[in-house]
Amino acid sequence: MANNQAKPSPSACLREAIMSSIPEDLSYTAEHEWVSIENEIATIGITDYAQDALTDVVWVELPMIGDKVESMEPFASVESVKSVSEIYAPLSGEVIEVNEDLEAAPETINNDPYGNGWICRIKLDTEDLSGLLDHEEYRSLLGE
Repeated sequence: MANNQAKPSPSACLREAIMSSIPEDLSYTAEHEWVSIENEIATIGITDYAQDALTDVVWVELPMIGDKVESMEPFASVESVKSVSEIYAPLSGEVIEVNEDLEAAPETINNDPYGNGWICRIKLDTEDLSGLLDHEEYRSLLGE
């Protein structure tokens, strides 16, 4: 029996896979960082889109605990087999925790960008979230 149903193109499958990797409960920047805020503490990482563009992450330069970070200023960097990219602070605040596990296993950013691949946590200086994008705005930025 022949299957007359059209199969989705590979690009449609890829698009669907990319679209499913933008969690709705996070906020984003145009530079491809994500942020989760709870009780004035922001957890920050890079998006699945960013880690995919970087390819294999081989090294992470973490900020120091106690560092003051300014919104949209570089505060960390990620090195991949392709390039070195700066990570920008989505919001201003003070670094209170860093993901030291990334020093021994930087590939965690590739494997779990929204979970164990987080980069740092900051205590926020502001409640102004106007520079952040929601998941739909970020999806639009990516052209999806």
